Amino acid sequence: MSKHNYFVIFLKKINLSINSLLEKYLNKLKFINLSKIARSNKVLLIFVAVIIFFTSYLSIPHIYNKIEIKTELENQLLSKFNLNFNFSKDIDYNFFPTPHFTIEDSSIFENQFEISDVKKLYIFISLNNLFSLKNIVIKDVLLEDANFSLNKKNSNFFIKLLDNNFLESSFSIKNSNIFFRNTEVEEDVLFINKILDMRYYYDSKELKNIVTSKNEIFNIPYYFTTYKNEEKKIFSKINLNFLKLQIENVLDYSNKKKKGSTNFIYNKNKSKVTYELNKNIFVFNYYDKLSDPNFFYEGKINFNPFFSIFKGKTDKLDLSNLFDPDLIFVQLIKTEIFNSKNLNIDLSINSNQIAKYHSFINFFLNSKIQEGLIDIDKTKFSWNNYADFEILDSLLYVNQNNLILDGKLLINVKNYSEIYKFLQISKNLRPELKKIEFDFNYNFDEMVISSNNIKINDKNNLIVNDVLKKIMFNKDKLQNKIYIKNLMKKAIKAYVG
Repeated sequence: MSKHNYFVIFLKKINLSINSLLEKYLNKLKFINLSKIARSNKVLLIFVAVIIFFTSYLSIPHIYNKIEIKTELENQLLSKFNLNFNFSKDIDYNFFPTPHFTIEDSSIFENQFEISDVKKLYIFISLNNLFSLKNIVIKDVLLEDANFSLNKKNSNFFIKLLDNNFLESSFSIKNSNIFFRNTEVEEDVLFINKILDMRYYYDSKELKNIVTSKNEIFNIPYYFTTYKNEEKKIFSKINLNFLKLQIENVLDYSNKKKKGSTNFIYNKNKSKVTYELNKNIFVFNYYDKLSDPNFFYEGKINFNPFFSIFKGKTDKLDLSNLFDPDLIFVQLIKTEIFNSKNLNIDLSINSNQIAKYHSFINFFLNSKIQEGLIDIDKTKFSWNNYADFEILDSLLYVNQNNLILDGKLLINVKNYSEIYKFLQISKNLRPELKKIEFDFNYNFDEMVISSNNIKINDKNNLIVNDVLKKIMFNKDKLQNKIYIKNLMKKAIKAYVG
């Protein structure tokens, strides 16, 4: 006999018991006013009906076979969200706060490969048709403590979810991780994205599916909103509040070669990137029409194997964005976002002149990120036709939340007479200068340079080293110019003796 028949017999027995009790009750009260009895019977019947319904409601898990429940829920999730779940046999039913099933240790498969393990899965069901297994309707789904393993082949997993019908349901993910791996070497994790709170739903005002999410990547918190349209375009908006940065992106995926554009809004400054994505290669062009219309930047990223090359050209380069401790460059480096052994980046920028410091020309910024280490070796610039500068043996790192640049500076003097004229040095204090080199340590947060091992014309000079051992800057550029000029004059006098 099926469990459904047991349930029917159970209800009949309850009904017979109630009728027997009512008969005894009526016999005892036969001399009481019939209208009062009728009212009492109605109240009693309503009370008993509520008890029966509530008892029956709580007995649902015992009515249905758990294997049948498992099969039905898996089929509905596949039909409703196009997700192939595999449940464990441990399925619990809960009444509060709303009717739902709880499944522990489930998995999501795609093309017979497991792409996620889910510690806890909550499936909320409709209050209608609770007593019919085939008519149970899934309303909302929540995943907690899930680990997604994605690569280039299935990287669009979260975008594809937007194609489902969320008109009367929602799909949420909390406290989970995305491990983005190298396609060929599955153990090689390129980066980990933490999902704090992600939700797919239908916006009745905008008439479209939307996904919103709070995340962290490389310890950087960010928030994004994404939706699609019928023209096969994906619109995204990312907020990095602590950097005061917004990123607005549009991606056209109607062809094999995907094209897109991105606007970066930092404070009130706006710049734009156009890009193409074709198989394993991502190519982009960056330009800033408002603040620097002559600045042009291009880059290429190869995903398999992973490496990237970025090149830029401009008439004037504003280095204040690099050295101000409060600006985005310093804050990004301090998050240690680039300290991944899987990042290999070559970056170079050519500039005819450094903005606000017109005497410094032919600037070439060269930077490399390899196996988590950042350097600016072979970065070069000139001071008019007086001297050429080059940075070697450098390393950019974070120490006690301070951004530090260590390195060696080589100065090849081309015209020391002009240098003395600029410094207004007396003619009897003008020794011949050919080459200067020293080791330095620059603290971006404290704006202090410490130097040592100063060599002039290939000879160590302890006296000059003592004069230049610590150089302290401030945010007033004019004061810095006067300060450096006086310091150089003092060092030359110390060198002459």
